[in-house]
Amino acid sequence: MSLFNTVSANANSVANPVWGSRWVFVLAATGSAVGLGNIWKFPYIAGENGGGAFVLMYLFCIVAIGVPIMIAEVMIGRKSATDPVHGMQLLARKANASRFWTLLGAMGVLTGFLILSYYSVVAGWVLAYVFESALGTFKDASAEQVNSFFNDDLLASPLKLVFWHSAFMLMTMIVVARGVNRGIESIIRVIMPILFLLLAVLLGYSFSSGSFDQGFSFLFSFDFSKLSRDGLLIAMGHAFFTLSLGMGSIMVYGAYMPKNLSIGTTVLTIATLDTLVALVAGMVIFPIVFADGLAPGAGPGLLFVTLPVAFGHMPFGGSFFATLFFILVSFAAWSSSISLIEPAMAWLERKGYSRKKLTVGIGFLCWLLGLGSVFSFNIAADYTLFGKTFFDLVDYLTSNILLPLGGLGIAIFAGWVMKRTTVQKELDFKSYALYVAWTLSIRFIAPLAVFVVLIWTLFPEQMKVLLGS
Repeated sequence: MSLFNTVSANANSVANPVWGSRWVFVLAATGSAVGLGNIWKFPYIAGENGGGAFVLMYLFCIVAIGVPIMIAEVMIGRKSATDPVHGMQLLARKANASRFWTLLGAMGVLTGFLILSYYSVVAGWVLAYVFESALGTFKDASAEQVNSFFNDDLLASPLKLVFWHSAFMLMTMIVVARGVNRGIESIIRVIMPILFLLLAVLLGYSFSSGSFDQGFSFLFSFDFSKLSRDGLLIAMGHAFFTLSLGMGSIMVYGAYMPKNLSIGTTVLTIATLDTLVALVAGMVIFPIVFADGLAPGAGPGLLFVTLPVAFGHMPFGGSFFATLFFILVSFAAWSSSISLIEPAMAWLERKGYSRKKLTVGIGFLCWLLGLGSVFSFNIAADYTLFGKTFFDLVDYLTSNILLPLGGLGIAIFAGWVMKRTTVQKELDFKSYALYVAWTLSIRFIAPLAVFVVLIWTLFPEQMKVLLGS
């Protein structure tokens, strides 16, 4: 039986949960958006691409691209009041559009599932670092020693990676099994305020490190000479990816949003909080890094090598604050992982399956797929497809293909397929000018920008030749 024939019969057979308040939805959606990328990727790419000049361009892209698509995704979710698959089918039918739009919702469900399979592995590294920091492993450690721990002791050990991957997946599934209100909402009410508190404490610690001015300059100094065409594309791409768009998470969270809340102002609040977390994370990280005379590294090197060395050489409280930092990162990863699996849970739950049984089944399948990523760093490191390990291949497929396609589809569906009267009534902008601005962005600016990022990511060398750069 086809997907199209199975999604309609019982789409409304399960009562739709609703967030307890506007702020619960804000915290849940912010938790979905705030993840590992906010902690290390945004600060680094900002510093390397013009500092304050990049931040300004990034903020412009958030407003022009990220926010309009997020508004569209929340609107689709709330209007349908169901999971992404049933929701896209329902709204497509109301708009007399092709039933193939159902595949957009299905793609979001699949994307979240695939991302969680390897996201859990990386989050497992963070959990390992929480315990190692608490034990004082990195106290006075050199870069070579920390690098050896990360590569030779952690990544090279399948058993350790399986253990931490399993621990993180268990954390995620325990929350999801309890449902939206008793599970996700309850934990979000706790961990998000703690996350903000930890950020504030670590910012104060960073301020006292002695290199706060240098870190501030690295992140916010206006150097337009560094703001290249690649930098602009990076800003566009990160503005899209940072808000968890195109993977069904925001759509299903929007389905739980009370009808009396303003979508526009709520989404602006979420985008502001997400951006503030990224900026504050940069102000936590770089003064600590510079205080020890270290150079900021990119990607895993910054989070798992450079920072432990910096914390380990702090004159006071290094191990304590390193532990707090990695708890902060683990909370950010935890809040994101919950949202990644919820679209699949919501879809299958509406087909009559028990949430607890679904948790065991989906959690096990996701954990099993994650083993491919675990073994990509050790026993299967030499096995590649298209020159990529399993981990790299799943990451590339989701980040560079599925997510942009999902965001592009959402923009086109909201901007061109849904009926204008339906959109206007659901968004209920107080100003007609704001509605016109959103319409221009969702119809033209956002789709074009996402398409450019997609093509540039897939064919970077060809695009450089085409543009003469």
